Amino acid sequence: MKGLILSGGKGTRMRPITHTAAKQLLPVANKPILFYAVEALIEAGIKSIGIIISPETGEEVRQCVGDGERWSIEIKYILQDQPLGLAHAVKTARDYLKDDTFVMYLGDNLIKDGVAPLVERFKTNKPDAQILLKEVPNPTSFGVAELNGNGRILCLEEKPAKPKSNLALVGVYLFTSKIHNAIDEIKPSKRGELEITDAIQRMITKGEHVDSHVLTSWWLDTGKKDDMLEANRVVLDEMTDVSMLGNLDEQSRLSGRVHVGKGSILKNCTVRGPAVIGADCVLENSYVGPFTSIGDGARVSHAEIEHSILREKCQILDFNGRIEDSLIGVNVELTRSQSKPVAFRLMLGDDSKVEVV
Repeated sequence: MKGLILSGGKGTRMRPITHTAAKQLLPVANKPILFYAVEALIEAGIKSIGIIISPETGEEVRQCVGDGERWSIEIKYILQDQPLGLAHAVKTARDYLKDDTFVMYLGDNLIKDGVAPLVERFKTNKPDAQILLKEVPNPTSFGVAELNGNGRILCLEEKPAKPKSNLALVGVYLFTSKIHNAIDEIKPSKRGELEITDAIQRMITKGEHVDSHVLTSWWLDTGKKDDMLEANRVVLDEMTDVSMLGNLDEQSRLSGRVHVGKGSILKNCTVRGPAVIGADCVLENSYVGPFTSIGDGARVSHAEIEHSILREKCQILDFNGRIEDSLIGVNVELTRSQSKPVAFRLMLGDDSKVEVV
């Protein structure tokens, strides 16, 4: 079995952050989202993974992920020239997939239990396709499945205006080679894309065995800022890697589950976990609250930060204010000229320089 991870697209819902970064490389608990997908496939026993990339961010993904050596697996990159749908991505990868069974994993998704149990079920039941479903409050934003009383799939629709259920297709699919014929038999949707839901529906119509599983644990689609912050919160809440590899002065205090990276220095700071502080950071006269991750090389002084993601090398200096529910990009410089306590919610793209007055 092979893996196929989709890491293309333009990430328009995450701008300005994605003007300069692939959305799948944004960090959750200081690790790129894409790495969670790779590791989930590895845990399922998959050793050969194809990654769909786009012209805009493909090189950045290559440089970050590499050739798979760090995980002792094989990674192949497949260029999708235009974002013409999930089924089009599978079609683009046909030469790589050949006639092998495969797991398709959307690279900006996170699933609590990974995909190993799904792969085992697929191998045991031997369906032609297997989809993962989750009850959601906003089904119009997803592909939606309608099931009968026995759990059999009656039909699938992509982002329907009037959904027939609240069961959304989670971004993990398992297929045999029969999916390729189904894709060849469908036409682009009104959005101009080859929809994977149409291809799976075609398999159902032809009488092929399509299995489904309703997920009860958490699933997160990190397509927007608030989704990213929620993913960061959920992953940090389950964090078990608690260690102090930096330097802490006598005035600083750590409480709860906190990881501080090598070479980081904390002076007169309080950090309440769960929280992750990367390597080579300098924090002074500051408070870091729960569900916060701070990337390598960051500097923070005279600030309160909670429920936020700060990327690498950002600088929040002499801020004298509170930052919450925020996503701050690489190498951002954020300062403030007033000392009146105020809370800010921010989303700042890479290399921004902002002074709050």
